[in-house]
Amino acid sequence: MTTPQPTPAHPAVDRVQAALAEQGLTPEIRWFDGAVTTAQLAADALGIEVGQIANSLVFLLDDEPLLVLTSGAHRVDTEWLGAELGGTIGRASKERVKDATGQVIGGVAPVGHPSPVRTVVDTHLARYDVVWAAAGHARTVFPTSFDELVRVTGGTPSAVSAPE
Repeated sequence: MTTPQPTPAHPAVDRVQAALAEQGLTPEIRWFDGAVTTAQLAADALGIEVGQIANSLVFLLDDEPLLVLTSGAHRVDTEWLGAELGGTIGRASKERVKDATGQVIGGVAPVGHPSPVRTVVDTHLARYDVVWAAAGHARTVFPTSFDELVRVTGGTPSAVSAPE
């Protein structure tokens, strides 16, 4: 279902690849043949568990962009997470997402942004040896790990909803 794309043909993907390379990472960027609009569709295309998909969700924490890398098996409890972070979380408009990340909704990568974005990394992702994150375009992903996501983003490991 995916085909390797040795030379990305999109500027946002190029920026993600460059940002990863600056961190010493050179993962293979995979391009999906068609649109995968949900974590479940991406997981099915890769033949993995949905929890291995690192969804990149951009919110506003007291009007400042906040990137939450959450497991595809989770929903972010914005009220709970906002309280944990000491503020109020709301949805970011597509324009704010693009301004903060240089990427569009559906393809937001953990890196490759015009400037650093405060990031929270869902600790549920640590359960997997390999997780998959968007690579700057809605049809791209790359393999990584929880520890690498935390390192390359400077992110804070955290639950994204109240413990059950």
